[in-house]
Amino acid sequence: MNGWNARDIPDLHGRTAVVTGANSGIGKATSLYLARAGARVLLACRDASRGEEAMSAIRGAAPRADLALLPLDLADLASVRTAAAHITELADGRLDLLVNNAGVMALPLRYTTDGFEMQFGTNHLGHFALTAQLLPVLGAQAPARVVTVSSLAHRYAAMDFANLNAETGYRTWTAYGQSKLANLLFTDELGRRADEAGRELTACGAHPGLSSTELGQAGLRMSGHARLARLERLTRFYTQPASAGALSVVRAATDPTAGNGAYYGPRRGLEAWGSPAPARRSHNARSVEDAGALWDASVRLTGVTPDFGPEAPRP
Repeated sequence: MNGWNARDIPDLHGRTAVVTGANSGIGKATSLYLARAGARVLLACRDASRGEEAMSAIRGAAPRADLALLPLDLADLASVRTAAAHITELADGRLDLLVNNAGVMALPLRYTTDGFEMQFGTNHLGHFALTAQLLPVLGAQAPARVVTVSSLAHRYAAMDFANLNAETGYRTWTAYGQSKLANLLFTDELGRRADEAGRELTACGAHPGLSSTELGQAGLRMSGHARLARLERLTRFYTQPASAGALSVVRAATDPTAGNGAYYGPRRGLEAWGSPAPARRSHNARSVEDAGALWDASVRLTGVTPDFGPEAPRP
């Protein structure tokens, strides 16, 4: 039994999808799978030139791909707001799929344009604000899905609400794990609130296991630890390609049996590699209390209040 694979992706003609961080790695591979299945894919990228290169590569592999490129810097809430308005215009009132994939990993202490710790600000707050501002076109006219990409690192994290912005200290991998835990808590709270509002919006999560991507290799190199730098060299030989890791994301995005809170990752090697299957979430990732607290903190920090009403204003 080979498990779920690219042949299981349903026909996506007539669907519009947004993939953040689509210029490389998991995002680029995800965009290619969706485009091959017939979806119109909007590639949301921080670097325009790399986005153009990715779009060209995707078209080379899928000549009939329907693609568009738009700028998005998740570390700048003004850029998020502009991107949401642009997506809303391009979607023409209906967005079927949002893949919150872009992220940073294991950075030295840095801050976003708005003064947030970079990993939490980019990986969670930027995606929270983007999703919130796209609610007018997500599930308003037809069923829609939001997939947020987490990581195995979430299992070793706990939410420290007194230190979301490195107020009381900063540890590189602790901050990264917290941002990935936030991705799963956000996913669950989004699904719950959409259900309560009667919105046809499904929120799912995924992780790519140990995949060979620029993000993972750069994170290990920039960690500042000699042992992790050596690990970066070793992982090149033991990780699966981005095209394999992206299948977990694509399953979360397209499997018709996936409901709110579904979470997928590779099924082999302690979820490190292999075909996508239901993945294990940590005890902390199942905390309803923390999910609600994170939602409230995200509204306060970003100044963006998600509105699930049918007449939600456009961003």
